[in-house]
Amino acid sequence: MSALPQERTAPDVLAVEHHRAAVTGFFAIMDRWGVDNRTARKLLGNPAERTFYDWKRGRVGRLPDDTLRRIGWVAGVWKALQIVYSDPALADSWPNRPNAAFGGQAPLARMAAGDVTDLAAVRAYLDAARAPWS
Repeated sequence: MSALPQERTAPDVLAVEHHRAAVTGFFAIMDRWGVDNRTARKLLGNPAERTFYDWKRGRVGRLPDDTLRRIGWVAGVWKALQIVYSDPALADSWPNRPNAAFGGQAPLARMAAGDVTDLAAVRAYLDAARAPWS
């Protein structure tokens, strides 16, 4: 058997491009929300610090499924906020404002608590709030 490098197939290349786009979108949302790197890492499931900064620099390969799910939840929260608030500044400040539904903590703190279910809880809250517009 030869030790020739295997060519990347079109689906592999496409998957990496989709993963890169997901990470780019995630960091754009983090910028809009004013999220620090420590919190952004928590939202992504605490990848290794070096990996996190590689992703932030655009060096992205295939992402773990858990990371993709987490990015999807964050994107869903962002999208729901765009529907609920007509003012983008209000939508972007909402994750950092204390909220009685989350025990007085900011929704961002709830999302960064560590478990993917925390992201889902914030998304479910917003989906209920936007139900009249859906």
